[in-house]
Amino acid sequence: MPLIPEEPQIHESAQGPRATSASGRTAPTPRPVPGPRPAAPSRPGRPGPLRPTPPVQRTPRDVAPKPGPSAPAAPASASATPQIQLIPASAEGALDAAEEAVDLLLDTGRAPGEVLVLTTGEQHPWAAHELSFGEASYWAQHDAGDDVFYADAAAADRAAVRPVVVVAVNGGPDTAAATAMPLAHARAGALLIVCGDPQQINAVLGAGV
Repeated sequence: MPLIPEEPQIHESAQGPRATSASGRTAPTPRPVPGPRPAAPSRPGRPGPLRPTPPVQRTPRDVAPKPGPSAPAAPASASATPQIQLIPASAEGALDAAEEAVDLLLDTGRAPGEVLVLTTGEQHPWAAHELSFGEASYWAQHDAGDDVFYADAAAADRAAVRPVVVVAVNGGPDTAAATAMPLAHARAGALLIVCGDPQQINAVLGAGV
């Protein structure tokens, strides 16, 4: 015997009383519109999902600079001492040795205005030529500081401090080297190069510059 499917039984308690239409049929009860579901409570100890926050664009003034390590303060009594380099040469060859030293300095990156050359004996040809136009014009070139300056060691006290001082001990009085060395040392900011007789120069350096 074939089975006849039964119609589903819907209880009025679940669907509510049905309205009867004029034709006698029971009108279908409208289903309630589901409202918004309440958010599920988050579990204790575990935060709920967070909405990503867009990054804040900061202007340079909003960012505070990080304090860097401060450099240790130099002792007040410490003073810069130039390095001393000796180039052995005779009195006749001291000026040529000084010229070679200047060429090497310029080739290694020194600016011409950083070099001062002093002579204890005969003047450098450039200095002798420029002095023929007068001392005012000669020292004006020194004050400009645009090129290598050549001067007599006796006038070194008038010269300004330059990073490198080259001294050519090319003659002069016996006391010329002893007089020139302290002046040259005081005018040298980083390097003092002395071209001359090593025994004579060491004697001056040993006595203290």
